[in-house]
Amino acid sequence: MLRNKAKELVRRLCDLGKTVAIAESCTSGLAADLIARVPGASRVFWGSFVSYTLSAKTTMLGVREENLKQYGAVSRETACAMALGALEQSNADYAFSVTGIAGPGGDGSKEPVGTVWIATAKKGEDTKAELFRFRGSRTRGRRRAAEK
Repeated sequence: MLRNKAKELVRRLCDLGKTVAIAESCTSGLAADLIARVPGASRVFWGSFVSYTLSAKTTMLGVREENLKQYGAVSRETACAMALGALEQSNADYAFSVTGIAGPGGDGSKEPVGTVWIATAKKGEDTKAELFRFRGSRTRGRRRAAEK
């Protein structure tokens, strides 16, 4: 199933002649790996930013420290800022981001383990974000987030 979704993404981007970049936190490269496994991905996959720490989010993607303090690393606002940062830094046509709490422990916020925000950005359009709550082990949650 995962490979089919990645294949479909690569095929659609090839058809459109567009590129995509990724900003990943809790999945730490799993989504990028799924895409890169698809033959022909190099034509459309710009690459990814693995921004696991708060410092990486600010340094690599330009996420403002004030936003991280106000909303937290796992929030709609941070997911959107990460996607926009990936779009800007890569000059890709599309970008998406994944930020969440993989567990087994929380991050000190009120959000439970398994909380994941995924945002998508396209040049010239509003950034969108969606909240997911994945149950199960750390490995399963990270894998499910990468699937989405």
